[in-house]
Amino acid sequence: MERVDLIVRGDSVIPMEGSHSVIPDGAVAVKGSKIAGVGTYGEISKKFESDNVIAGEGRVVLPGLINAHTHAAMVYMRGLADDLPLKVWLEEHIWPAENRWLAPEFIADAVELAVAEMLKAGITTYNDMYFYEIVGADVAKRLGMRAVLGVGVIDMPTKTTAGADECLERAERFIKKWRGDELITPAVAPHSSYSCSPDTLSKSKALAEKYGVHLHTHLCETEGEVEEVKKKHGKTPVIFLDEEGFLGENVLAAHCVWVTEEEIEILARRKVGVAHCVESNLKLASGIAPLVEMLDAGVKVGFGTDGAASNNDLNIMSEMSTAAKLHKAVTRDPTALNAHDALQMATRWGAEAIGMGALTGSLEEGKAADIISIDIEKPHLSPQYNIFSHMVYAARASDVDTVVVNGRVVVSGGKLLSADEDEILLKARKWGEKIRAVEQGQAAS
Repeated sequence: MERVDLIVRGDSVIPMEGSHSVIPDGAVAVKGSKIAGVGTYGEISKKFESDNVIAGEGRVVLPGLINAHTHAAMVYMRGLADDLPLKVWLEEHIWPAENRWLAPEFIADAVELAVAEMLKAGITTYNDMYFYEIVGADVAKRLGMRAVLGVGVIDMPTKTTAGADECLERAERFIKKWRGDELITPAVAPHSSYSCSPDTLSKSKALAEKYGVHLHTHLCETEGEVEEVKKKHGKTPVIFLDEEGFLGENVLAAHCVWVTEEEIEILARRKVGVAHCVESNLKLASGIAPLVEMLDAGVKVGFGTDGAASNNDLNIMSEMSTAAKLHKAVTRDPTALNAHDALQMATRWGAEAIGMGALTGSLEEGKAADIISIDIEKPHLSPQYNIFSHMVYAARASDVDTVVVNGRVVVSGGKLLSADEDEILLKARKWGEKIRAVEQGQAAS
């Protein structure tokens, strides 16, 4: 018998290792930060023993969910400017607010709230693009969250930098500090093909390749973006980036709403990962990405929430449910994006899209112990026939009972263990009062 640190049991365990398999009366054994074994509880109990067994009655065990694209610190701008077109929302409200508020203390407190929200919703890994990531990294690691953190790169001066070269210098310092960490994976995040010059994109790619890290960018989010890039460069964003040599399997492209059949083929050929941010795209009326076509072409697609300023929550279960239903209506095909594939996007495919597939996204021996347990003893989850269907169409973020990241239990009984949630909410309330007073004054003037 091998002693392990933790055994997580479930009425059902869904490994998401590529098949449609469900293990009844299953269990996952955890030793240190890794999964030591997955199987029925009978099989696991014959091989492993532990003083810490998380009961599984009325529970479904899954890999942790993946948020493939977000801006975590923007939780403090949740609801600040709603029901507006993207360009107006961004240029007249969000960017001015960022210039007024972005500072290390703001980022630290906001990321703490975002990580608490995501962990309690079963998200164990998030892929971020923002500023002051060096501050956000400390918070995410302290709360026990796995994160791929891309330092934002943009040509225009911001509150934090004078331009792209300073952004890239910060990105390199960040990479040097955090590469090799168990939880924090650094990345380079050139904002987009319309806000970054060819030279900036080239330097971003060179920096990422120098250190073997991922690139994270926005791509084809709106029709306006496509037209702007066509005016600047005489070609659409995907073709422009491809001809610049930017695209590759170390790239995560967020949105990809306005991509053509030719461009989908390019994304597939270059092995670019895509984050489908369906609820943000709907709320900003940016459009509906051709998700089914991308999946059919072999593009690896995961779900992203985008920032809470444009969504307005950080909830991958909601993204999964919305997308699975929306794309049935769009294609007029009730079999489109079936429940199993939607759950794949939220777990294994999402991890692969952000370059973390070898580490997380499925429950397999040797992978990181990123595990969630869902309480299914709820009226809205009864009775049970098809567990994939239940997870996609009926389960809610509030059903998450237990969350393990890298072998550490960070949520138990739906309660955050790795930080004081009351203190996090108090900080958010105080920040909200300050921000509301200033922003309402700006609007009045």
